[in-house]
Amino acid sequence: MSTSDGTAEDGVITLDGLDLAALVASRVCHDVISPVGAIVNGLEILEDEKDEGMRGFAFDLIKKSAAQASARLQFCRIAFGAAGSAAAVLDLGDAEQVARGFIEDDKTKLVWEAQRQLLPKNVVKLLLNLVLVATTTVPRGGQIKVTSTGEGDATEFVLVANGTSARVPANVVELISGRAPENRVDAHVIQPFYAGLVARAAGMTVTIEAEIEGQQIVTKAKPASA
Repeated sequence: MSTSDGTAEDGVITLDGLDLAALVASRVCHDVISPVGAIVNGLEILEDEKDEGMRGFAFDLIKKSAAQASARLQFCRIAFGAAGSAAAVLDLGDAEQVARGFIEDDKTKLVWEAQRQLLPKNVVKLLLNLVLVATTTVPRGGQIKVTSTGEGDATEFVLVANGTSARVPANVVELISGRAPENRVDAHVIQPFYAGLVARAAGMTVTIEAEIEGQQIVTKAKPASA
């Protein structure tokens, strides 16, 4: 799916609400389909396999995949979902918990040093979406460190991603700013584009740059008025 219903005078793309919802839904499905598929495979093994070793393997696969699917859904509920009323505040402690469940694996480690506090919903959603963006900057895995300074409306975030062959993916900075090649947005690029939408709704500005080429990518988010 590839769509755009118009471009504002400043070049920022606007999407029809239905198109935006469909693209975000596609992204969420992409995140959960793999562990759900693994659960189905594990159940099929249990149905057909008599060998106890293989059945044990199937049970382990189902258990691990179910936990992964649950963690990804919990993450997506906050990062992409409503998660309360429009004026709701969210706990950064909850954000840390779902981020760890979503990200941490054998390849990538999350170091969370953001001060625990209640912040406006869109600010927390932005942080989680930037964590997702940070994972794309270390395709071979590594470490993502999240820190914060200030409190309340003055809170700023810094995400430092370290890893082999670290890079800023093509068009990510442009997408966060609300722009895209040929003014087209599809399910493959909706996440950074959505992060930009959330940033503007939260009154935040985002910058991403390679601080150490091939090794370290730094993402910063701060109030637009700062």
